Amino acid sequence: MKLLEPIVSRRSIRKFKDEPVTDEQVELLLRAAHLAPSGSNTQPSNYIVVRSEEVRRKVMEVSHEQKWMMQAPVFIVCVADLGVRIKEGELPAIDEESPLPELKLILRDATIGVDHLVLQAAHMGLGTCWVAWFKNADIRPVLGIPDNQYVVAVIPVGVPDQSPKPRPRKDFDSMVYKEKWGER
Repeated sequence: MKLLEPIVSRRSIRKFKDEPVTDEQVELLLRAAHLAPSGSNTQPSNYIVVRSEEVRRKVMEVSHEQKWMMQAPVFIVCVADLGVRIKEGELPAIDEESPLPELKLILRDATIGVDHLVLQAAHMGLGTCWVAWFKNADIRPVLGIPDNQYVVAVIPVGVPDQSPKPRPRKDFDSMVYKEKWGER
């Protein structure tokens, strides 16, 4: 399979078959995420694999009650370790309004790992959906995550039970500039 194929075929899946995702499949997804590059090789990402129905339900509830999530047998939660760039004594509780410039670099790096994970899942025939509709203050206690860590995404993973058509994309040429903003 050419690399572009899972990029082209990947869709946000919100319907899953009642089939398991094996430990080996989850490990392969996490190994793909683990190989993601990061600035200065800081490797800020950590992952929590959630299989229990009770914990998945609590995560779903703090994710604005998106009930479709419960069809997925596994959630992989990506947590960015803010301590890789921000000194321990300078780490306040972090939330969506935090102004720290280093925070943006950490979050960018962590999202690369999530992207590797979802593309690997597409390559393996698994479905995923990037969920980020939650507040860190609500999701952290569910998973025992300290305040100096930032939950980037919850990724429900399962065997897809839908094949969504591609979503409309804006015109390619409209998003590409040459040398400077606005120059085509």
